[in-house]
Amino acid sequence: MDEKPETVPAGAQEPVGDAGGTLDRRTELSEFLRTRRARLKPEDVGLPDFGRHRRVPGLRREELAQLAGVSVAYYTRLEQGNGRNVSAEVLDAIARALRLSDAEHAHLTHLAKPKAHKKKPSARSQQVRSTLRQLLDSLDGVPAYITGRRSDILVWNRMAAAVFGDWSELPPQERNWARMVFLRPEYRDLYVEWDTKACDMVSFLRMDAGCHPDDPRLSALVGELSMKSEEFRRLWATHDVKEKGHGVKRLRHPLVGELTLAYETFRLPDDSEQSLITYHAEPGSPSAEALRLLASWGTDARASGRSASALGHPAAGRPE
Repeated sequence: MDEKPETVPAGAQEPVGDAGGTLDRRTELSEFLRTRRARLKPEDVGLPDFGRHRRVPGLRREELAQLAGVSVAYYTRLEQGNGRNVSAEVLDAIARALRLSDAEHAHLTHLAKPKAHKKKPSARSQQVRSTLRQLLDSLDGVPAYITGRRSDILVWNRMAAAVFGDWSELPPQERNWARMVFLRPEYRDLYVEWDTKACDMVSFLRMDAGCHPDDPRLSALVGELSMKSEEFRRLWATHDVKEKGHGVKRLRHPLVGELTLAYETFRLPDDSEQSLITYHAEPGSPSAEALRLLASWGTDARASGRSASALGHPAAGRPE
């Protein structure tokens, strides 16, 4: 199993993409492996801990190599980012030793064995099929939208605007979940558990970066958020990754108060870079009644709620 990854001469660097700035895949691979190793303790993986002073947190490289069945020199080269010729079997063994989740395993594979992508103009907009737009419009009472690369919001329906805000009022480049979560105060107020939303957002961007490290627009987004948000910088440094899935979000809407909504993520079969996200409330619940009220207000719901709150009026009500 101990195969020798191709080494890179000292001082040399792999190309990192366009001159406009892209993420360095070797650095990403190195930091991801280092942070995954640091979170494990010997007792977590069945190794004896003799109580000796450990200079670094987590497992030593020698311990991880032993668990994966590779030489220390081999694993060291891989953790330094030199993984061009690493086999899928070795990556599987390292993933098991590090106890990676499925999303983390996929991320490791993307970083170590990147797939060739056809070059696409960076300024080219992501297109959504007209039938999908019609589907969104037909989801009466269900907030729904489609996201693309870099957490861009591509299209949405009337109920999504009522719950999250009318994104048509924003310039196209600002219709991005990561940018809104970290840079717009109203979204910090919207999410009751904002910290969880922020972690999920960064974890998704990490997955995207692993698949597309040569995307200059993604690199520019990460750079902007790193400069403007201390929370983003801290979370980005953890190298945590997570796939979009399903769960429950608690929102604090300015018009109807707190909402508890379940969300589902559907990755489109003919375009894996686009996902349909829907939200729904438990039938008969206060949140279901709140959604019904928001449907009567339409896209003006959030603006009306903010105005009422500013004037000191009750948040909930019906349009006259």
